[in-house]
Amino acid sequence: MFHMQMCSWTSLDSWRDGRGQLKTTLKLVDYPIKIIINHKVGRCFDHVTPKMAACAGSRDGQDSILEPLCFPEQRADAPSSAPGAEPPLLCPFCPESVPLQHKDVLLKHLLLGHKLVIADVKLIADLPKYMLYWKGRFLEQPLTDFCSVIKTNSTGPVEKQEDYFLLCDVLPEDRDLREKLQQKRLEEVLEQQQQERDDSSFHRLCMFCSEEFTGNRASLLNHMAREHSFGIGLPDNIVYCDQFLDTLQSKLDNLQCLYCEKTFRDKTTLKDHMRKKAHRRINANNSTYDRFYVINYLELGKTWEEVQSEDDRELLDDEDDDWSDWQAHPVSAVCLFCDHQSETMDQIYTHMKEEHGFDLHYLRTELNLRFYQQVKLVNFIRRQIHQSRCYGCQQTFPSRDGVLRHIVSEGHAMKLPDASTWNQPQYYFPTYENDGLLCTLSDSDDEDDESGERRRGEDVPVIAEDISDLRALKQSSVLKQLLKNRGSCS
Repeated sequence: MFHMQMCSWTSLDSWRDGRGQLKTTLKLVDYPIKIIINHKVGRCFDHVTPKMAACAGSRDGQDSILEPLCFPEQRADAPSSAPGAEPPLLCPFCPESVPLQHKDVLLKHLLLGHKLVIADVKLIADLPKYMLYWKGRFLEQPLTDFCSVIKTNSTGPVEKQEDYFLLCDVLPEDRDLREKLQQKRLEEVLEQQQQERDDSSFHRLCMFCSEEFTGNRASLLNHMAREHSFGIGLPDNIVYCDQFLDTLQSKLDNLQCLYCEKTFRDKTTLKDHMRKKAHRRINANNSTYDRFYVINYLELGKTWEEVQSEDDRELLDDEDDDWSDWQAHPVSAVCLFCDHQSETMDQIYTHMKEEHGFDLHYLRTELNLRFYQQVKLVNFIRRQIHQSRCYGCQQTFPSRDGVLRHIVSEGHAMKLPDASTWNQPQYYFPTYENDGLLCTLSDSDDEDDESGERRRGEDVPVIAEDISDLRALKQSSVLKQLLKNRGSCS
């Protein structure tokens, strides 16, 4: 079956005729035409078609749209795929050539001028080299040796019949060429990524707080994820990082939201919108960003969504796997005051108590904090430390190191402000995403109730009835009265 991504083809259905011959039905969007194709290269195909009115209209000067159009903003901020000037796209039949960013012009030229359609153009890794290769091959052999021939209007008058040629990866030579170009592009991408890892001349400002970063690019990406909750993925998964950041910065300079891509009147409005709507992320459906992720170069003809869905299906299909040796990894949490991380909660609590003089367990017991009060307190402290402000006296400092030295020297680690300051609804929301410390909080009453039940079960004495006088016991027993009442009720 033919797999075609160009917008001018749609409705692909495979079926077999009475002789068992496999055929495919294609419909064109731009032309009211339906074609039935035999799966043999170099043959004329049976088809059913009405008038090809749009083709005649194209000859009269009307434009044909071969791919979805892009607004100038979207095309302008799409950087070139590699440093330096891109080679032009050459027509395989004539001297016509166009820049790579205007490939739709050449595709239209091939369709209207040479009646050639190339399938899955968007999945060709290096279109200029692809065109150059076939330019040489078409000089050596006839076009029909490589392309499927599509005859239009076969049931109509002979003067209205036309032959169109389809070049696709059903041809083994075309398939091999596409795979080699894909492999070459993957090698170039991995080499570029390694150069970016080894490059120590990186220098850039954070696009949210203007903090300066030099050296490795990962430091800036990790800063934006940690301090601004803006994550574009792990640094090891990104390539052409400088161009990626230029694209994002251009959108912000144009007052455009990075997620919903709406434009706002000023930076303050844009900032409030991205914060309130949780739009501090990129739009995964915007294909402009695809070239910045290595996953999109791994397999020929597959996007990151298709690769990811295949991985998910493999996980669902592995129902017979033995999970008996699986061990859950403990939740890793970050200290409230510094960047120290621990794999267990006992370690992080011990660290905060010994290094910073802060005892969360003591505060929970002393203030009788319920679960949601603890959540608010943790989020409040994290926000104050992030803003370089002492939560005990509300004094502000130029940096986080300054406020930490102040807290230790003044002994403000265990000095909390009035509960009305931090016991506010706004602190229900975490200051940092994936804050492991919040996942380990527990309600103090839960532990007290559990231990209290154990103590009550151990301390309550059990006194047996005195059975020395059974006759007197039967007369005065509570059970006798209960049975008497039960008999009267029945």
